[in-house]
Amino acid sequence: MFAHAAAVAGRCGVGVEMGTVTLCFLLSLLFIGTGRAARYEPTWESVDSRPLPDWYDQAKFGIFIHWGIFSVPSFGSEWFWFYWQNQKAKPYVDFMQKNYPPGFKYQDFAPQFTAEFFDANEWTDIFAASGAKYIVLTTKHHEGFTLWGSKNSWNWNAVDVGPKRDLVEEVASSLRANSDLRLGLYHSLFEWFNPLFEQDAANVFTTNYFAATKSLPELYELIVRYKPEVLWSDGDGDAPDKYWNSTGFLAWLYNDSPVRDTVVTNDRWGYGSICTHGGYYTCADRYQPEKLLNRKWESCISIDSKSWGYRRNAAFKDYLTTQQLVATLVETVSFGGNLLLNIGPTHDGRIAPIFEERLRDMGQWLKVNGESIYNTTAWRVQKDVVSPTVRYTFRPVEKSLFALLLEWPKSGSVILNEPVVTEGKTLVELVGYGPVKWEPVKPSGLQVLLPQLSISQMPCQWAWTLRLTGAT
Repeated sequence: MFAHAAAVAGRCGVGVEMGTVTLCFLLSLLFIGTGRAARYEPTWESVDSRPLPDWYDQAKFGIFIHWGIFSVPSFGSEWFWFYWQNQKAKPYVDFMQKNYPPGFKYQDFAPQFTAEFFDANEWTDIFAASGAKYIVLTTKHHEGFTLWGSKNSWNWNAVDVGPKRDLVEEVASSLRANSDLRLGLYHSLFEWFNPLFEQDAANVFTTNYFAATKSLPELYELIVRYKPEVLWSDGDGDAPDKYWNSTGFLAWLYNDSPVRDTVVTNDRWGYGSICTHGGYYTCADRYQPEKLLNRKWESCISIDSKSWGYRRNAAFKDYLTTQQLVATLVETVSFGGNLLLNIGPTHDGRIAPIFEERLRDMGQWLKVNGESIYNTTAWRVQKDVVSPTVRYTFRPVEKSLFALLLEWPKSGSVILNEPVVTEGKTLVELVGYGPVKWEPVKPSGLQVLLPQLSISQMPCQWAWTLRLTGAT
């Protein structure tokens, strides 16, 4: 009864039938009687006022996983179906004509989405080794295929066709049994070629057949069944948030869902909501504001710089190097953001070795330098004006200031212009090595004298951290 009541509560006041309105009134009396804290209303002003759970800001680093039917052709990008059938893009049309018989439909790829090599425990081991604190799995991309046996996606889901397995459940169970990683789920609001959505769009979204009978039921189902702590919404199809009943759903999520105390959400809840409303901002793919924002934000990037889904035709130069990835993590965290780093598994469930190598490299770096990333905040200065490859982060509890060097200085020393230091009080350490000498410089700052180290003596690769205590 309470599960149904909670779902109705999330729809209160948003254009429901008279019977539901009466039930909403009775529910309001019920919840007042429980003595719980003030409830969020289905308005942006109210749901935007919810404090972001602390764990998310402290985590800093997550893994994005784009997996679906698009992993079968694995050509071009995860937007394969749209570029082929809607845009009639020549590379995609030519690819199909050369490799598939006439009349072959996108739906015919589904039986080939086999996942025979998919082992959720192997995935969890890789994710945990990366140093990430959460993952976000695409449960449904814009193609509409769900990785769980959704009762709202008959015969277009991974239980009915293809692997005949609940892939979301396998990932969720393995993650919780074998790691401390938090589960996040991606869900596309719209679907490119769903007739109900096309009908609503033709009606300029004055009807909401698709939202009410397909998209919203899926969201409730995902939350109740899998209890994710990140809900990553995407793909509004240019429909406004009122069409999606976004504030009604978010009010239920924050008030009554099984993850109401820990769940975080992003800003993709309808046309115009991005970078304006939601739990944290994403603003755009590969977002890097290079300034402090007044709200928590996340940058999502892909190791394959040209696609989120797996591509068989990717060139080696398309993959970001570990040094680029570490630098992006440092840059993002210094400005107060989280980094969500994407991989695209294969149709048969493998994480390609180049993706695994990059993730394990990140974990190797974070084992040494994690204290400068996790549980930190943005400092009063993000990058040094004298040494432009230096970024700063700060740990308020320990009052530790971190200067992260994106390049090892050829001169053997680095000038940090921003910290205010005191001789006899300020200590400087090369993290993973030990104390190092420094001397004050005028008009401000200090010069850190780095040790001469062989490659084997280096505490890490790719970027290096100086910890300053007794500095402001």
